[in-house]
Amino acid sequence: MTNRTRTPASGFGELPGLMALMTGDEKHGPAATSTLDALWVLYDRVLRVTPETAQDQDRDRFLLSKGHGPMAYYAVLAAKGFLDPQVLSSFGAYDSPLGHHPDRLLVPGVEISSGSLGHGLPIGVGTALGLRAQGLHDPAVWVLLGDAEFDEGSNHEAVAFAGAYGLDRLHALVIDNSSATHGWRGGIAARFAAEGWSAETVDGRDHEALHAAYTAAHPGRPRVVVARVEPKNS
Repeated sequence: MTNRTRTPASGFGELPGLMALMTGDEKHGPAATSTLDALWVLYDRVLRVTPETAQDQDRDRFLLSKGHGPMAYYAVLAAKGFLDPQVLSSFGAYDSPLGHHPDRLLVPGVEISSGSLGHGLPIGVGTALGLRAQGLHDPAVWVLLGDAEFDEGSNHEAVAFAGAYGLDRLHALVIDNSSATHGWRGGIAARFAAEGWSAETVDGRDHEALHAAYTAAHPGRPRVVVARVEPKNS
C-alpha cells in the first residue's frame, strides 16, 4: 500500500507525539491509528469548522461514530486548537474530560457522544435531514465509521434511507481495516452505490487520494469514501 502523504511543516507530523501523550489500558491503539490520516486530511483541508466557529449554525458537522478509538480524534482536535495539548496526558483518568468514548458535553468540538457501534450514521442522516428542513444547504455532515459497524442493521437502514432521499450534504467516511465479521460482495462501496450513493474506495494513507475523494462532486446523492488501511491485526 502506498504512503504518499502531504505533511505540512506544522500539523500532521506532530500527531504521533500528541498521541504518545495518551497512555493506559483500553486505549484501542490500532482502532485509533487506522483513522489518523483520514481524520487529518478532513480537518486540515476540507471541514469548515474551527474552535471559533464550533457553535455557528453554518459550520460543517463531523460525527465520530467510531468512538471506541478516539485517541487520533483527540490528537487532531488538539493540533487544530480545540483542545489544550496538556490535557491529553489525562486521557482515561477518572476526572479527565477525555474518556475512552468522546463526550460532547466535555470535549470542545465534539458533536456527538459515541462509541456504541451503529449509531453515528443514523444520527448523521437525522442531522442532514434537520439542516435541510431548516433551509441550511451549505453545512456538510461527515460521519466516520469503522467497517465492523456494518455488522449492525441500523447502518443498513441509514444507507438505504439517505440514498432514497438524496441527502447530498451527507458524507460517510468508512475506515476499512478488515475488522468486519461479515463482508459485502463487491466491497463496502458497492453496497452504498446500490442504494444510490456516490461511492469511492481509496488508500487510507494517501493524503492526496483522500482529499480528491472528499472533494469530488456528487450532485443529488450522498457520498461515501471507503479508506482502506492495513488490517487491524497485521
